[in-house]
Amino acid sequence: MRKKLIAGNWKMHLGPVEARALIAAIRAGIDRDAAALGKDRDVMVAPPAILIPAVAQALAGSSIMLGAQNMHYEDKGAFTGEVSPPMLKGYGVTHVIIGHSERRHIFHETDVLINRKVLAALKHRMTPILCVGETQDEHDNGRALDVVLHQLRLGLENVGDDDMTAVAIAYEPVWAIGTGRNATPEQAESVHAAIRAAILERYGPERAAAVRIIYGGSVNADNVDSLVSKPDIDGALVGGASLKADSFARIVRARTR
Repeated sequence: MRKKLIAGNWKMHLGPVEARALIAAIRAGIDRDAAALGKDRDVMVAPPAILIPAVAQALAGSSIMLGAQNMHYEDKGAFTGEVSPPMLKGYGVTHVIIGHSERRHIFHETDVLINRKVLAALKHRMTPILCVGETQDEHDNGRALDVVLHQLRLGLENVGDDDMTAVAIAYEPVWAIGTGRNATPEQAESVHAAIRAAILERYGPERAAAVRIIYGGSVNADNVDSLVSKPDIDGALVGGASLKADSFARIVRARTR
């Protein structure tokens, strides 16, 4: 059985003092159950890059994993303002969110660029969380699956069979991010099932069964149980609700059956 992955994306929020306090509160809320939770789920937080050192220190001794929200694909160079994979690895980062809808639509990242980042993460033995999802117009025009599977195919270009199980996929419909709307569990499950079927066709049944596909889009303490109890939904990519320790701890404890 696949372990669930509950990932908190802090986006561009908090300072170092607030970040340490939030980690302390999250740890107080879930560390006492860490042994039990760890059997069937992983927990990760992705702070802004500038807060990674402070959060890494605050997470010392915890089972909570450290993620990044983005990275460059080169190891070093004249890329002002960017953060490289080795820099992240140096602070114990294990996961990198790649191709988030805000990176695609605000910063105009292309599928080709996103793919280069996926390959760089794998090269450095970090787990890329490849985000895919359709806009409101694409959803309303019945193009959701076409868009999602196109992004998936290009994002996984040149990812070999042996690397595929080190990749996680996040389905995050753009129309559900930060809007208070979310896909129904049935809608989300149908897209997740289609993603898994596409991975199966390309990589075979064993790898398709192992890959974690998580849902993102206004996930909160009230809807998480109904989402992650679906067979192809392997966890959640949580935005605003990850900035409140009590709500994130509740999401971490989501009932999966």
